[in-house]
Amino acid sequence: MTRYVVVGAGALGALLAAQLWQADIPVVLVARGENLRAIRDRGVTVHRPDGTDVVRVPVAGRPDEVDLTADDILMLATKTQDVEQVLQEWSWQPVEGGGLAADLPVVTLHNGLAAEHAALRRFSAVFGASLWIATSYLVPGEIVSPSWPVIGLAWIGAVGSATAAVAAQVAADFERAGYAARVVDDIAGVKAHKLLGNLSNALDLFEGEPQQFAHARERITAEAVEVYAAAGVVAIDPSVQAGIGFEALHIRAVPGQLAGKRSTWQSFARGSSSEIDFLNGEIVLLGRLHSVAMPVNERIQRVLGALATAGGGAVSRDIDLILPHELRAPNSNRKAAV
Repeated sequence: MTRYVVVGAGALGALLAAQLWQADIPVVLVARGENLRAIRDRGVTVHRPDGTDVVRVPVAGRPDEVDLTADDILMLATKTQDVEQVLQEWSWQPVEGGGLAADLPVVTLHNGLAAEHAALRRFSAVFGASLWIATSYLVPGEIVSPSWPVIGLAWIGAVGSATAAVAAQVAADFERAGYAARVVDDIAGVKAHKLLGNLSNALDLFEGEPQQFAHARERITAEAVEVYAAAGVVAIDPSVQAGIGFEALHIRAVPGQLAGKRSTWQSFARGSSSEIDFLNGEIVLLGRLHSVAMPVNERIQRVLGALATAGGGAVSRDIDLILPHELRAPNSNRKAAV
């Protein structure tokens, strides 16, 4: 019977492992640090609109604590900036009966466009998954999941020569676990579409006037669309291709929990590493490769990269730091970027 090895116990991974376990689907969750200790002691605590679940999902702290078998599927649920380290740790682990972890199917559950290519360097059976969830994670071992009864939306697709049969099995298990899931033919295009929305995650760390935020979102997206066109990247809206969209998610308030802050802000609030180099930084990379200007995305990457390096936490910055001169507040004396 297939078992999922979910590597990464943040908002996405811990919730997924808890949902799979509650659906009687074998799973082991791999966590680290304070999060590992909390889950070992108390299980995964999931705060929902109508109550709290505590799920005692099996948990490990290192690859050598998991006895891999040929029936396992690896699911990488870390942030994209941690993918290379995870691949180094897991790819060449032994599998019971012979073989290596790199012989197993691996599913990348990341934002951005880089994770699948990184996985293909070591794994032959790579599958991408694009998830839309409203989940948050600030306290070790605790997840806030405001969507019910559908937990989140998942689009899954084979990468390269991987067989679509595994993608269909993963989608079916996601469905059993409470997600609305579909198999798509072009997962790279679906992830490119999601990245267009993720580029604005960084704005949670700025303060300014509503009109300035609207202008910032417009500029961020317009730059990305121009960069995509130059790079030949085609963004595919999965709600059109696969027939499910945000209307399937019913998001409600969770008593006593903060709402509305997205994953980038959450990472800064926890003091963990920043994903900005693989969100806005992906547009910067493509823009430089194809000689397309992307000044707002570049300023976001610089400002938040410097903030992360300085250990600034979820400290708000003036939105004038990233806006062109014509869109800044009157009489602003702030520099455009650090």
